[in-house]
Amino acid sequence: MSHHHTVAIGADHRGIEAAQAVAKSLEDAGDTVTLLATCAPGESCDYPDQAWKVGRAVASGEAQFGILICGSAIGMSIAANKIPGCRAAVVHDELTANLSRSHNDANVLCLSGDLLGHRLMQQIVRVWLDTPFEGGRHARRVDKIMAIERGEAPAPTA
Repeated sequence: MSHHHTVAIGADHRGIEAAQAVAKSLEDAGDTVTLLATCAPGESCDYPDQAWKVGRAVASGEAQFGILICGSAIGMSIAANKIPGCRAAVVHDELTANLSRSHNDANVLCLSGDLLGHRLMQQIVRVWLDTPFEGGRHARRVDKIMAIERGEAPAPTA
C-alpha cells in the first residue's frame, strides 16, 4: 500500500533523463516531488552540487526523502553522506531497496543512471518509499551511525 511522500530529486547529466521519468511516476502516484537540481539539456554538471541540494532538503525536513541519480550512484552517495542527517544508500535492486530502508533507515536513495533501466528504477523507487524502518535492533545501529556523525565513538552494546 502506497503512502504519499515528499521527495526531492536531483541528478547530474548521466541521470537527468531517468530523474525526470522517476519524478513523473511519483507525481502520477500522488507523491509531492521537487526536481531540485538538474543540468541543462546537453550540458555536463557535477554530482556533488546535486547531492548538496537534495541532501540539505532532506536534512532540513523540507523533504522526507531524497533520490539522487548519477552514472554509478557512488559519487552521489559519498557526497550526500557528508551532510549531517543524511543516510544515503546505493541501491541496485528491490532487495537492497528494502534492506536500506528496513535495516538502515536510509533517507536518500542513490541510483545508477548507467546500470539501471527505467522500469527497474521505478520498481526500486516504489519498494524503497513503501518500506518502513523496522526499528528494534536496527534502531540501536542507526543510533550508532548518528553518534559517529556527531564525532563520537558508538556506545558499546551492553
